Amino acid sequence: MTIPARTETAAGAPPLEVERVRAEFPILGRRFGGRPLVYLDSAATAQKPRAVLEALQRFYGESNASVARGVHRLSAEATAAYEAARATVAAFLGAAEPSEVAFVRGTTEGINLLAAGLASRIGAGDEILVTRLDHHSNFVPWQRLAAERGARFRIADIDADGDVTLDEIDRWLGGRTRVVALPHVSNALGTVLPVAEIAARARRVGALVVVDGAQGAPHLPVDVAALGCDAYAFSGHKTYGPTGIGALWIRRELGRELPPYQTGGGMIRTVGDETTDFAEPPQRFEAGTPAAAEAVGLAAALDWMTALGPARIAAHESALAAELVARLERIPRVVVLGRPRERAGVVSFLVEGIHAHDVGTVLDHEGIAVRAGHHCAQPLMRRLGVPATVRASFAAYSTAAEVEALAAAVEKARTLFG
Repeated sequence: MTIPARTETAAGAPPLEVERVRAEFPILGRRFGGRPLVYLDSAATAQKPRAVLEALQRFYGESNASVARGVHRLSAEATAAYEAARATVAAFLGAAEPSEVAFVRGTTEGINLLAAGLASRIGAGDEILVTRLDHHSNFVPWQRLAAERGARFRIADIDADGDVTLDEIDRWLGGRTRVVALPHVSNALGTVLPVAEIAARARRVGALVVVDGAQGAPHLPVDVAALGCDAYAFSGHKTYGPTGIGALWIRRELGRELPPYQTGGGMIRTVGDETTDFAEPPQRFEAGTPAAAEAVGLAAALDWMTALGPARIAAHESALAAELVARLERIPRVVVLGRPRERAGVVSFLVEGIHAHDVGTVLDHEGIAVRAGHHCAQPLMRRLGVPATVRASFAAYSTAAEVEALAAAVEKARTLFG
């Protein structure tokens, strides 16, 4: 199967027609207590356009059957749709071929699959490097692997602006570094990491590079070849797609060397009484009945994003984040966390003297959905010296009016708590 040609947004492309985009999301028409929904929690899960909802309904209504399990027409149709979805994901990521893409439940499962598969390569005294910005899903699996294998678990720290500098990476890289695992974008601060530059340094010492793309794929154009990484994982529900589905890109040569993560149906070639011969990637990593409908829904979401233009989405979200930072900084006692060199559509802040959960509750009463908590980034929260933050995160459907509404509601919360 060949990969469809990628479509790139031309430089200077017109900005998003946000109202037209919003019309494709039925849920955005909801009201709470008479107030319109202001949804600013897209980093947790993005809403779904009609294209995704219709793709799911169409699959279940017309082609529902087990993938690669039958010779009847429905099974053939379902299998073709599933493999077409794989090709769509590969094109979206800039992969060399669809066989480099395995469907997983999400970023978390993808990273755990890699950690389990790379275990035999890690020995006592080896080193695994992560960053202070990592989500628990890209922190705990490697922390656990290091403990189990007697390796050293290293953490590249952030500077005062919330960036992981190349000097800090160079400080930890060495001849015993086996894996460098890092986020493409911080889910808590919105920091965009210099993945390509870090990957180049990691290659010089022979380390593998694993990228948590949970926040990268929704917010930035992605090209795994340009990034120079060995693996890239992302989640469907953050990229306007269904829950329970994600994708793991593994460089072809590495994928062929990794053992299965789970065993069972779908990932075998032959099963003998004493031994089993496993399938080649990606089927080797897809034990059990595949989430075919969800894969088709994910492909619809990625097609929708591609048509809209990932670069246009990124520019739109970045502009909204910059406007929110400017507005929040004008409110007394409000502290914005991080001044990264490049910020995606995520802003975390505090209101001095008010717990983040209390701020989030006041905002909810105003019809504004944000995330309040540690954002599955407790090592980062400790570094910042706070238990939790309020996080606003943007998507293609976010508007300048919503930024204004959030700023006004934060001012109200500050006033309510004196």
